[in-house]
Amino acid sequence: MKKIAILGSTGSIGTQTVDILPAVDAQVVALTTNTRIQILEEQARALHPKMVCAYDEAAARDLKCRLADTEIRVLTGMDGLIACAAESGADIVVTAVVGMVGLLPTLAAIDAGKDIALANKETLVCAGELVMRKAREKGVKILPVDSEHSAIFQCVQAAQGNPIDKILLTASGGPFFGKTAEQMRTVTREQALAHPNWSMGAKITIDSATMMNKGLELIEAMWLYDLPPEDIEIVVHRESIVHSAVEFVDGSVIAQLGVPDMRLPIQYALTWPARVPCKVPRLRLAEVAKLTFFEPDRQAFPALTLAQRAAAQKGDRGAVLNGANEAAVGLFLAGEIGFAEIAERVAHALDTIAYHKDVTLDDILAADAAARALVRAQP
Repeated sequence: MKKIAILGSTGSIGTQTVDILPAVDAQVVALTTNTRIQILEEQARALHPKMVCAYDEAAARDLKCRLADTEIRVLTGMDGLIACAAESGADIVVTAVVGMVGLLPTLAAIDAGKDIALANKETLVCAGELVMRKAREKGVKILPVDSEHSAIFQCVQAAQGNPIDKILLTASGGPFFGKTAEQMRTVTREQALAHPNWSMGAKITIDSATMMNKGLELIEAMWLYDLPPEDIEIVVHRESIVHSAVEFVDGSVIAQLGVPDMRLPIQYALTWPARVPCKVPRLRLAEVAKLTFFEPDRQAFPALTLAQRAAAQKGDRGAVLNGANEAAVGLFLAGEIGFAEIAERVAHALDTIAYHKDVTLDDILAADAAARALVRAQP
């Protein structure tokens, strides 16, 4: 029986992880949230973890009162997240928190020898070289949860040791496929949050609308599969049935297909290398009828070019890209800037903040903070 810690158990990935637990031979030992304590309380009473954490201190005080009749330990803040990741007795840690907050708990879990079911993009985007090196040193497995990286991972399993020549990273195109760069300037918050295929949290949904999500995934893939960014091709696939593919030196392409449902890649990360029955609906190709593929429009979606630039430069550019994007998305969701300004502010941060090639964890955290401050300070 695997012991599992779920960081971000009340979010989209976290709740879907809880949903597939009956199919997984597992015991949950830790759960975390930011402020959604009612959901966390319900999960804690159902799953009986050893410890829980509410990142927000006021929420943690409330949660402690709610769980006073149990023996569950209630923690808070970054120290609480790190304890849930590294000290809960977990064998595998599902990192489903959103944003840079996931980096330190993930590093702590790796240091403690825990395998990682990785759903937190920012961990590899900001510190991919550091994280992958530490995982190799500790003999820790990084098992991807994102549908695209899970697809690549599954294709690699079928390759039987043959090296990948190229990755075909698929993108839904989000809600604004076909719009011009000029039309993108009038996009509203409600329009950007209306994804055609996937049910996700607000920040990730906005990233999908700008296609920054795909740029972040390109950087992740670069580190996960040790390929240069020029060997990772982004292809818009509106149906979200082909979740990604890999090409080999002989020109053969192997793809992973399935309905657009995150429960399958989550479950595979937890049961790998075994496959077990999953409650996800089966793919019926005749009902899908057709699959289409397009080149992305880089003028309408400049975030892709910004991410490729950061991937090529490495160093602290991933941290600058991500920090600036998180801050800009937050401003857009708050109604303080327009949709097109998200990419513009990220570009300004990449142009303005001094570049550092060989970076430590402190350098990464400093680059992230500088990018956020710069974006928020712009008029």
